[in-house]
Amino acid sequence: MIKEIVNIEAEMADIARQYKSAMGPGIQLLNLIGGQAEDLIDRLPISVRKQLNEVTEKALIVALNTATKSRRAVPDQSQWLNSAVATALGAAGGFGGLPSALLELPVTTTILLRAIQGVAVEHGFDIELESVRFDCLRIMGAAGPFASDDGAEFGFLSARFTLSGNAIQRVISLVAPRLATALGQKLAAQAIPVLGAVAGAATNYTYTNYYQRMAEVHFRLRRLAIEANKTEDEILQNFKETFERRQ
Repeated sequence: MIKEIVNIEAEMADIARQYKSAMGPGIQLLNLIGGQAEDLIDRLPISVRKQLNEVTEKALIVALNTATKSRRAVPDQSQWLNSAVATALGAAGGFGGLPSALLELPVTTTILLRAIQGVAVEHGFDIELESVRFDCLRIMGAAGPFASDDGAEFGFLSARFTLSGNAIQRVISLVAPRLATALGQKLAAQAIPVLGAVAGAATNYTYTNYYQRMAEVHFRLRRLAIEANKTEDEILQNFKETFERRQ
C-alpha cells in the first residue's frame, strides 16, 4: 500500500538537503579540476582521446547489461560497500597507469550503474522496467534533476513513453559524451603509475557517493509524485521552488 504523505513540504525540504549534500567538497574539487578538463584530457595519448566517446559508450552498454543481469546472482549491497568496492577498483586501476585504468573503466561504470539501480529498487521501482533502466542511465549523465542542469538535448527525457532498444541506445549516445569528459579526466589522473592509484581511488569514491545521492534525489521525487498523486512536472517545480528558497 502506498503510504500517505502528511507533509509534502517537509519531504521536499529533506530531499533538497540531500541534493545540496551531494554537491559536497569532493564534487566541488572535481568540478574545479574539471575546469581544466581539456588540459587533463590533452595529456592522454591521441589514440585514447579519439576513442574516448566510443569507449565510454561501449562501457555503458556493457554496464547496463551486466548490472541488470548480475542482480539475479548478487544482491544489492549497502551504499558504503559500493563506495568501498569502487574505491578499491580505482586504486587498482591507477596503480598500473593508463593500461590498467582502461581495463578498470567498464568495471567501475558497472559498479556505479548497479549502485544507482539499487537505490531505485530501495524506493520501490522495478529495475526490469525499461523506464526505470532509462532513468538510471539518465542519472549517469545528469548533474541533477533540474532540466537546466541536463541541457537542452535532454529535454525529451522528461517524457514518459514505452521504450525500445533504440530509445535506450539514444539515451546512451546522449549520456556517453558527458560521461566521457569525466572519465577522460579520471584516466588522465590515473595515467601515472602508483600515484594514479590515489587519484583513481579518490575519484571513484567521490563519484560513487555522488551518483548514489543523485539517485536518491531522483527516485524519491518520482516516488513522491506517486504518493502525492501529482505529476512529476508538478513535483519537480515544487522541488525547484523549495531548493531555491533554501539557498
